[in-house]
Amino acid sequence: MKKKFKMENVDCANCASKMEAAIAKIEGVESVSLSFMAQKLTINAEESLFDEIIEKAEAACKKIDADVCIVR
Repeated sequence: MKKKFKMENVDCANCASKMEAAIAKIEGVESVSLSFMAQKLTINAEESLFDEIIEKAEAACKKIDADVCIVR
């Protein structure tokens, strides 16, 4: 299942790239795309694990930049 989310406070393309790589490592994630310019996150993952994946994705992003937020 593919879902799109608005991101807040992604400050640079390098940070977005690091966040994208971290999210891609989460179990159950099939593909991920984070656009710094559009401030959008697209995740394609197993539907049954989606809530858990989003929690882990947000934690991974906050390790890179504490101000980042995934708007649900």
